[in-house]
Amino acid sequence: MNPPGGENRPDRPIIGSRAGPRRGSSHVPPEIRFNMLSADSSQRAGVSTLTIDASPVSIENVLTIARGEAAVALSDRPEYRDRLERGAAFVQESHRAGVDIYGVTTGVGASVENQIPTPLRDSMARNLVRFHGIGTGALLTDDESAAVLATRLASLAQGRSGVRPIVLERIAWMLTERMLPLIPSEGSVGASGDLTPLSYLASALMGEREISLRGEAMTAAEAHERLGVPPIELRPKESLALMNGTSAMTGLAVLAFERARALAALASSITSIASVAVHGNPQHFDDRIFEWKAHPGSRACAELIRAHFEGAGPAKVARLQDRYSIRCAPHVIGVLLDALEFARGVLDVEINSVNDNPIVDLDAGDFLHGGNFYGGHICFVMDGLKGAIASVADLLDRQLALLCVPETSDGLPANLVAAAEEEGVAHHGFKAMQITASALTAEAQKLTMPASAFSRSTESHNQDKVSMGTIAARDCLRVLDLSERVGGIGLLAACQAMDLRGVSDFGDRSRTLHAFVRSEIPQVVDDRRQDVDLARLLERHHAGELPGIERGEVLEPLMRAARGPRADG
Repeated sequence: MNPPGGENRPDRPIIGSRAGPRRGSSHVPPEIRFNMLSADSSQRAGVSTLTIDASPVSIENVLTIARGEAAVALSDRPEYRDRLERGAAFVQESHRAGVDIYGVTTGVGASVENQIPTPLRDSMARNLVRFHGIGTGALLTDDESAAVLATRLASLAQGRSGVRPIVLERIAWMLTERMLPLIPSEGSVGASGDLTPLSYLASALMGEREISLRGEAMTAAEAHERLGVPPIELRPKESLALMNGTSAMTGLAVLAFERARALAALASSITSIASVAVHGNPQHFDDRIFEWKAHPGSRACAELIRAHFEGAGPAKVARLQDRYSIRCAPHVIGVLLDALEFARGVLDVEINSVNDNPIVDLDAGDFLHGGNFYGGHICFVMDGLKGAIASVADLLDRQLALLCVPETSDGLPANLVAAAEEEGVAHHGFKAMQITASALTAEAQKLTMPASAFSRSTESHNQDKVSMGTIAARDCLRVLDLSERVGGIGLLAACQAMDLRGVSDFGDRSRTLHAFVRSEIPQVVDDRRQDVDLARLLERHHAGELPGIERGEVLEPLMRAARGPRADG
């Protein structure tokens, strides 16, 4: 199925594949077969369909697609399809008429001065994909790969890239079928876009390299054959449009956005429990404090903490002023929430932007050669979030220390040991959990160095200033991995503290959260391994199942309220 020189065989090891449902072969003509698959995928899966056109695609849309919770279809509105067709035709007519078009009639990058003869332009479109097949490192997960495809589709669907509708239809079909390219995570400098990562999308469309079909790894050629749909022969400009954009970093950033918001909700919940457990002063979270220093994130965080106090017994206050890791928690978590508000605006723009080069302006009848592929905004957002996320991890690590020391917890047992007093000296409870949390926090903090600071010249000094946005996004996801583990340890310790104090001392929301955790993980009485406990808790957290935390949506209405008019005084 591939043209000569194609990439039919796996060129990197594939491990951990899961068998997916197979389809029998069909004698239905390929183009009809494709339409049938597109039409019935959502019905078969019992999910709704997101229709993509030039209208805005939201962060939530990308997340829904990334998790496979919706089928995806390209709009069939005639006027929209006509504009796409005319854009693609304009590219073909222009280069045949002798108009200079970067990456079509010329070489790419520093090779822009090379003129490509007309007979070689089709082969160059293929070669462009193939020579960028040099990604390294761990493969993106299926959800990450799907987020990358969703953001690339949203950009190309703006209709200013000169790409045929069939190419966009195939990306939508791949998302619906969960036929996702296996994309190595390393190899992008974030300008000229995410060339290497996105070449794995282009190659999958061409039937080359490897993909994951509903979790089962195989060659793209095998997947096309199994599904009865032929690969696409990409035309000049189409391979460049697929690859020359910010969609890898943006897709990863969208996933980081949601995980960071959920971490903020988790940290707020843990803070409330820790405050009650150490007999803290609830006045630290009085709304007046945050009304008069009106950062919306801090105010929303304090409100969520107060909500956890509702239904609790009378406050037992050990100190007039608690240590900073309790008293100042809204000012730490609030930074993350306010950073996420800024990030949302940047992500909304980037998802819906035309970020390849050159851009097609049908109305003016010309091509614009620019640098919309530069990922500086995404890099800035991801670099900023890294620091805010790691700071929350540090906060939770400090709170864990307070809970584990009798002098700072107002008398809780050392290391939260729950064994009977005569046996307690032989048990160490959460001592090693604290050590692990410290190690995780230190590693998260180490990764907060801005990736943008390491911009460097490459590609024969054509790409002499690059964003490093994809590295920043990958770093942010790694910082989240570490910080979520600190949060998981913090929640297990908080629930242990609730057991030791008496669950009735805590508010309704805290008791609900505690009951859920205890339905999965028993209290630590005798020493036992806790890595499996942490893994089970994090699995529930990542699935959005922790009550009152979910995926952090609880904070959205609180943030909207906190952004209201600032009071006098």
